[in-house]
Amino acid sequence: MIDIVRLDESFGRWPALLDLILSSFAYMNGRIDPPSSALSLTPAALKAKATAEIGYIALENGALAGCMFLRPEADCLYLGKLAVAPAWQGKGIGKRLLAVAETVARERGLRSIRLDTRIELTGNHAAFAALGFARTAEKAHPGYERVTYVEMRKTLA
Repeated sequence: MIDIVRLDESFGRWPALLDLILSSFAYMNGRIDPPSSALSLTPAALKAKATAEIGYIALENGALAGCMFLRPEADCLYLGKLAVAPAWQGKGIGKRLLAVAETVARERGLRSIRLDTRIELTGNHAAFAALGFARTAEKAHPGYERVTYVEMRKTLA
């Protein structure tokens, strides 16, 4: 059974959470430019991120199976570092996390969820489109003249 739990000060498994994110994002290594910001995360940085943002983890019998970080913005809820451990991918954990994000957005009076995905990861574009997200912008990281990522939004009913 999967439990979705909000991260709080009692959580102490930051190195394991970092491992989950890095293993989930490993397929991007060498495929995206610039490299993923996940590569610069540390356990301390994740702990700080969970304080500044709204973090959730997915647990299966106590094992870390997934996570996400949410940041309220003026007109939407930003969804970042959505990650599902490779062993649990394809089991609906990402959809469960997204459902929680939708609840958080609604509770805060926000009418959409925004995320960014790299331009090279066309499979991600299709997967998020299937979950109701639409492309809303193409952008470039600082120092890049070409498009490096796509912004996608899901409008909540």
